[in-house]
Amino acid sequence: MTHSTFTVHPSPVGDVLLVTTDAGLVCTEVLPDDDDRGIDQQLAALSRTLGETPGRDDAGADGARRQLDEYFDGRRRAFDLVLDWRLVAGFARDALQQVCEIPYGQTAGYGEVAIMAGHAGAARAVGNACARSPFSIVVPVHRVVHADGSIGGYGSRIEVKRYLLDLERTDGE
Repeated sequence: MTHSTFTVHPSPVGDVLLVTTDAGLVCTEVLPDDDDRGIDQQLAALSRTLGETPGRDDAGADGARRQLDEYFDGRRRAFDLVLDWRLVAGFARDALQQVCEIPYGQTAGYGEVAIMAGHAGAARAVGNACARSPFSIVVPVHRVVHADGSIGGYGSRIEVKRYLLDLERTDGE
């Protein structure tokens, strides 16, 4: 059995839940700011999937916390973290790994990512993979947009996606 821990790290888009295992970072999730139960619900779901309840370790995930701060300060354009992909399999994993290739400050359409992942015509599956990604921000699903250029969804947190895209556009100028 792996050992997992969590911490909550503040960011400009809200608190970010960071969960690590012995294999790496398994989850980064921007928590809802209007619901104190968000962390409890997320940890309960992760506990079922991981087969254990992550213990709190506020000193943990140092690399992820530092890199998130650098990203929001405009000093980091790509994350260099060991990711534990156990929560993502099959095409969803392929799609999310391709999303990591979208350069900072740029966007790609859902259909483009499907092609990059070797499954032209699987744009809807890419959308599902992005919506269910356990790696908010560090796997830049915010860079995946509709073919017409509209930004599309980001779970129920469209304002987070808009903020991240604006951050990258502003910093890239």
